[in-house]
Amino acid sequence: MKEHADDVTLHMLPPPFFDRPADVVARELIGVRLVRRLADRTITTELTETEAYLGPHDLACHAAKGRSKRNDALYGPPGTLYVYLCYGIHWMLNFVTGDEGYPAAVLARGSTIASGPGRLTAALAIDRALDGQPMGEQTGLWLERPDSLGPRRRVIATPRIGIDYAGPLWVKRKLRYVADAPARRADQLRKTRSAGRAASD
Repeated sequence: MKEHADDVTLHMLPPPFFDRPADVVARELIGVRLVRRLADRTITTELTETEAYLGPHDLACHAAKGRSKRNDALYGPPGTLYVYLCYGIHWMLNFVTGDEGYPAAVLARGSTIASGPGRLTAALAIDRALDGQPMGEQTGLWLERPDSLGPRRRVIATPRIGIDYAGPLWVKRKLRYVADAPARRADQLRKTRSAGRAASD
């Protein structure tokens, strides 16, 4: 349990939070604080975008082709960090979900400090060293949320990004979750009203 400067009591998310289906966890992680403690500073940001990978039957999930050295962490206990290199350039941060031995996870796609999974891991200095590690102060990476969540952000579900290889069924599944920012809603409302006025002219 931690006290922040705004007098909000925050609790680190425990493993049981992640011991649920990936799509449930992915949606509930929107608005949760991601904390990265480095040698010279601590960075706190809020998750705004996630994607769920449901298990070996999900053809977009790394487990669809079986277990390997690369994806071994995906089979770990709920809450395990699964970090892999994408296109030889960007590190991807995932949180393992469900029963130990069942390969499902949530990808952290964006936050209040970085849009896109590669930019997020770069901003937080995340790399392969965290792969297979549990979240917590001992590894310098964890998730936390306040005692009282207050009004929850509206969450939009859309298809996942960059998974054409998984086939049309999985491409269409709405397993990407995005915080619907007030500014975005206001912009959409202005465009709708503007289009309505143009149609009536």
